[in-house]
Amino acid sequence: MRAADRERLIVDEAVRFFAERGFDGDIRELAIRMGVAHSAIYRHFPSKEALIERVYQEVYLSRWSPEWGTLIRDRTLPLEARLTGFYLSYVAHVFEYNWVRIFVFSGMKSFGITGRYLDLVRREIIEAAAVELRHELGLPHVGANALSEREIEMFWGLHGRIFYLAIRKFIYETPIPRDLDAIVRDAVVSFLDGARTALAGPPAH
Repeated sequence: MRAADRERLIVDEAVRFFAERGFDGDIRELAIRMGVAHSAIYRHFPSKEALIERVYQEVYLSRWSPEWGTLIRDRTLPLEARLTGFYLSYVAHVFEYNWVRIFVFSGMKSFGITGRYLDLVRREIIEAAAVELRHELGLPHVGANALSEREIEMFWGLHGRIFYLAIRKFIYETPIPRDLDAIVRDAVVSFLDGARTALAGPPAH
């Protein structure tokens, strides 16, 4: 087998292995599962951390679309359409067994995958959407008034509501609605109705 093909095989199996076992599984266990000597894996990845980094790139960065951030900032479209378009695409990309389980296992084991990914979500989606909601409501630009924790948490609430469907399916293994498009659309509409009222009205006490 060519070196590139062997490396591809290791990465594919490592994704499945960590998704099923979590990050407690070690390289020897992975090698046994593959039917190879653990030294064969170390020839391609010098450490478990290096393999996990590759898994991060494979599972997370390869599924991230640069167009999502562009869509959120596209003021030629209503904000509701932008958020709905993003979350429909996001659900199609990330509602997948390996993605969700590795994300959760990483958060419990502090390998940095979860934190790095959420930093990307915060920068490209959460903060960008909060800026766009301000613009829609005619509120001060962030250059004059920095985004508040309250504004940020509103959008994390929307994000968490939608992602929790994936948690229910792949972690708790409980049924979720078949028509996720309708659930996403409803979530965005109800969120925006509430957020507009909250931000345009008097501050909460």
